[in-house]
Amino acid sequence: MGQQHCFHAPGEKSDFLGWRIGRKGRTEIVYENYNATRFVWRADFEGNADLRLDEALSLSVNAGHERVIATLFEELKKRAIAIELI
Repeated sequence: MGQQHCFHAPGEKSDFLGWRIGRKGRTEIVYENYNATRFVWRADFEGNADLRLDEALSLSVNAGHERVIATLFEELKKRAIAIELI
C-alpha cells in the first residue's frame, strides 16, 4: 500500500507508464506518449509483482524519452515478467 502505480517521464515530451488491474482481474501495463500513442500490455508473472512492476516502470520512464519502451522490455525481462500486447 502507498505504492505509486503511475509514472511520468521528466521533461517537455513526457511519457506515461502505469499499471492497473483490468476488468478480468489481470494486471495491465499502460504506456502513452506525448503524441497520444497508447499501448496496453497484459502482464503475466508468478506471485506478487507489485514492487517489481513499480520498480521496472520507474526505471523505464527515467531512461529518457527515446528509450522508455526499450528499457521497459529490458526491466520486465530482468524481473521475469512476461507481457502480451492487447
